[in-house]
Amino acid sequence: MRHDLLATATFGLESLVADELSGLGFEQRDVENGHVRFAGDTGDIARCSLRLRTADRVFVVLAEFPAPEFDALFEGVRGIDWRNLAPRDAAITVNARSAKSRLASVPAIQSVAKKAIVASMTGGRPGARIPETGPGIDAEIWLSADRATVLLDATGEGLHRRGYRVGTGEAPLRENLAAAMVRFSRWQPGRPFADPLCGSGTIAIEAALIGRNIAPGINRSFAAESWPFVPGDAWTRAREEARAAERRNAPLDIAASDRDGRVLDLARTNAAKAGVADAIRFERRDLEAFEPSGEHGCIVTNPPYGERLGDVREAERVYQAMGRLYRRLDTWSLFALSAHPEFPRFFGVRTSRNRKLYNGNIRCWLYQYFGPLPPSVAPRPSAIHGQGPLPPRENTA
Repeated sequence: MRHDLLATATFGLESLVADELSGLGFEQRDVENGHVRFAGDTGDIARCSLRLRTADRVFVVLAEFPAPEFDALFEGVRGIDWRNLAPRDAAITVNARSAKSRLASVPAIQSVAKKAIVASMTGGRPGARIPETGPGIDAEIWLSADRATVLLDATGEGLHRRGYRVGTGEAPLRENLAAAMVRFSRWQPGRPFADPLCGSGTIAIEAALIGRNIAPGINRSFAAESWPFVPGDAWTRAREEARAAERRNAPLDIAASDRDGRVLDLARTNAAKAGVADAIRFERRDLEAFEPSGEHGCIVTNPPYGERLGDVREAERVYQAMGRLYRRLDTWSLFALSAHPEFPRFFGVRTSRNRKLYNGNIRCWLYQYFGPLPPSVAPRPSAIHGQGPLPPRENTA
């Protein structure tokens, strides 16, 4: 059975999600702000849930219809065949959003939609209820310009929750954002990779998962596993396919260091739970003591912002130290995520490119400093990197 599917994305990551879907074989995609729409069969719900690294959630689009008033919303939602979509005892939650629509009250939209779902599942009998003692079903009602879109959330807990993090540092970075940073860096296995401010290890772990092609959702469960119209063997096949594609023994040169021994212990534990402990060298050392392990490597890091981690001046001293480190790494590239708008000034080198991204609700910039690509990798422009041959580095200090 074919479905209209939708993968949501944090602002700025839509192109990465579209590229991932292309890699999974979905060529017909509609990329919009905040999401990517595509068509797939029932098994694709499982495949995308398991394997998308940079998306936030996967939804099934059930219906779209005009909803200028509540009667139209009720009838449109009730007209969906909920009895074949949800278990009879499903605990149904309705979430809603509204923009530029006459129906603007989110609580009222949720209430009307919930009544319509119950009416559909019970045949419209007056006063009929569903027990809601079974698995949770999350429905979404998106209203835009008086038009309603009804979706089912296939994910449950967000896709960034891989299941390997048992502990984090003071300012945790979402796993899918960490994966996006690695993707933006142009890093590939065979090149050195490092995070000299690794904290609890999320960036290095995501690099190792990418390098070994380990599906990010392989060790977790999803809301759609309880849906009656997605058979259990679809999940079994998707997991078998994902495991068959892994490169568990691929050699990787990934270094992760931090001066805080406590968070390094967390990082080692997280890497072990993710199944990539053997792929990462964890070392306790100061930023200034970083030594490259080869040429044409990538540093990808999330330095302190100053806002959440304490003293702004201390964060700025870290940026200055990062700049000094980068200036002695002639062939390396560096990618740093920071909410500090003056990061480039303290870093002291003109950026190759900046990207506005969001770490949770914090507006950040991914400051990108491109070094030369390895001789075996021809530089070329792309939708992700936007980079051809590079001019010499220009100091701003």
